[in-house]
Amino acid sequence: MTIAVGDAFPAVTLKRLGSDGMEDFKITEFLADKKVVIFAVPGAFTPTCAQKHLPGYITQADAIKAKGIDAILCLAVNDPFVMKHWGEVAGAEGKVMMVPDGNGELVQKLGLTLDGSGAGLGLRAQRFMMVVDHGKVTELQVEPAAGNLEFSGADVCLAKL
Repeated sequence: MTIAVGDAFPAVTLKRLGSDGMEDFKITEFLADKKVVIFAVPGAFTPTCAQKHLPGYITQADAIKAKGIDAILCLAVNDPFVMKHWGEVAGAEGKVMMVPDGNGELVQKLGLTLDGSGAGLGLRAQRFMMVVDHGKVTELQVEPAAGNLEFSGADVCLAKL
């Protein structure tokens, strides 16, 4: 079942690279006292994701945060090393937090998986944007196809806020 507006964000502990190496990231604890934009991409360094989706949020980060958003998270079913490097290469530091869902557990709990096995990609995240306000989903926009960027981009996010 796909998560919907009004639903509580599911509890998942992800792994990410911190200053001291691999660490747990309890996303529901992070979201509990914040208003956050989460956008998901099918894969780091893939064309639409790397050339349009992430750069749009980096460029619009200040404007989005000025609308009362505490943090912007980029979610992808990639490992922590890839997400950290992608964030560094893209210039996301201080603007967009790169969140790896290495095992795809979070996107499965959200009901927002994409089967990319036909292209050799395995299980991935659908491309989406959501606003989570103190642990509750208040906005959700899901793209009808992985290569689309019509409903989940930074400009749409900014307009919805």
